[in-house]
Amino acid sequence: MPAFLLACLAYLSVALPGSTLGLLWPSMRVSLGQPVGALGILLVPGIAASVVSSAVAGRLRVPAGPLVAGATLLIALALAAEALAPSMWVMTVGTVLFGIGFGALDTALNAHASRHFGARDINWMHASYGLGATLGPLLVTALLSAGRSWRQTYGVMALLLAVLGGVLAQARRRWEVPASAPDPRPASPTAPWASALGALTFTAVETGIESGAGIWGYLFLTAGRGLPPAAAGVAVAAYWAMMCAGRVVLGPVAERLGPARVLAVAVVGVPLGAALMTVPGPGALAVAGLMLLGLAAAPIFPLFTLTAGTTRMVSLQVAASAVGGAALPAGLGLLIGAAGPRLLAPSLLALGLAMGGLYVFIRPA
Repeated sequence: MPAFLLACLAYLSVALPGSTLGLLWPSMRVSLGQPVGALGILLVPGIAASVVSSAVAGRLRVPAGPLVAGATLLIALALAAEALAPSMWVMTVGTVLFGIGFGALDTALNAHASRHFGARDINWMHASYGLGATLGPLLVTALLSAGRSWRQTYGVMALLLAVLGGVLAQARRRWEVPASAPDPRPASPTAPWASALGALTFTAVETGIESGAGIWGYLFLTAGRGLPPAAAGVAVAAYWAMMCAGRVVLGPVAERLGPARVLAVAVVGVPLGAALMTVPGPGALAVAGLMLLGLAAAPIFPLFTLTAGTTRMVSLQVAASAVGGAALPAGLGLLIGAAGPRLLAPSLLALGLAMGGLYVFIRPA
């Protein structure tokens, strides 16, 4: 199996458990005797572990094949530990192990893709993660509907990841590139610290916009713009589907026109979508803006990864994306709690404009 297909399979499979915690937490917390707010005990150390693991993985001189296989097996071990966890503290340890494995896998896949994949393949790799994040809740719903407990559900996912880890371990040499094969892109010079910091901030803001729109979009559309709950739920699902479809469709476009052109248009499209969400009017207008935002944001992180130049920079970008994907939605939640859900759209607009300004400063030549 070619490295590209292995990368897509790994990304799809690891997304299965990553998108299901919200569905399983209600039954998990009852079993563990925890309040609803205890979910933060799991999220904070897990995210921190992922950030540290991403940064450290960029310094390791381990080939992509063994690193991806080892990280996948570690995630399977984490899920097994969580399935058997007798207490919240053991569950937290499992979440930390999951974060370590996911951070290493995320860095290994993106670093390999930035060196050996084109614009189409790296977007399709990220689209496979979106597909896995869509299939995960469906798998959990099916298992719970069949009478399985959350522990059994975690056990099933642990088994799936363990089998995948074995497959990846057997195919670890498929990632190797012959020494005579030229790098598809010339090596980039070391970026000045200001440009590097701008690139990491750009990544954090962009990922925060993606996550913030997806997390708070339902509340914005219902309480903020008056849409019925069912329509708002469909719109949020369509937002994530647009992210996945955008990567599938725009990847080949970037392959033909060049990543820089598509990236520039996408960066402009994000604040345009947020502006459409901000304009007063019928709820359908806000939905259209959310769809445009999702489509525009879809190729940004994959294409920006192609400009990183070094494995170390890729690892830092992955770490920055984890920070932005957690911190900015949390900040948006505080703003919404203080001023109401309508504040989401202008906040996303301000973040989109800031992201555009950063891109002007750090855009690749």
